[in-house]
Amino acid sequence: MNNIVKNIIHQIFPISDQSFLEIDKLLEIESYSKGETFISKNKRDEKEYFVISGICKSYLINPDGDEVTISLFAENSILSPQSIRTSNNISNLNFKALTKVELVSMNAKEFENLMIESIEIRQFGSTVLQNELIAKVEKEIGLASLTAKERLIEFRKTHHLLENLIPHTDIASYLGITNISLSRLRKELSR
Repeated sequence: MNNIVKNIIHQIFPISDQSFLEIDKLLEIESYSKGETFISKNKRDEKEYFVISGICKSYLINPDGDEVTISLFAENSILSPQSIRTSNNISNLNFKALTKVELVSMNAKEFENLMIESIEIRQFGSTVLQNELIAKVEKEIGLASLTAKERLIEFRKTHHLLENLIPHTDIASYLGITNISLSRLRKELSR
């Protein structure tokens, strides 16, 4: 587990072994079954999370009661930072396991204290936040400026193999299209 977290961190922003040992002291393992919501909107959430294995999503419920997929997270990634997915430590989103998921979590306040003490850890945390904001803006631009077909092509580039691992309803929702449209586009692109 520790090596996986260390590798995730180093892919984002390399830190020294000493800095990693400080983070490592905060880490706890969590496991969730497929279909389990592990963070609920309007509930307290005071953690940061690394996705060690599996696939999960952030989502909201629309007025019709349907799940609207906001983001997807595969293994070897980090969930949206706590500071932007919560307001006053209350979650603004739901997070659900789309497959069996193993996470490593740490208390967000304790991690924030490490960022104050260590420039390396602060730079890592800032890079995570910056990457998340860039991904959100790119998704917004794509939803506003690309055709559904172009969005699916970009999804395939960004989220290799997820199309074969998670429900197509989640992919369609993420792309801002209906499941029927996704099915039609998939057939069109396979020709």
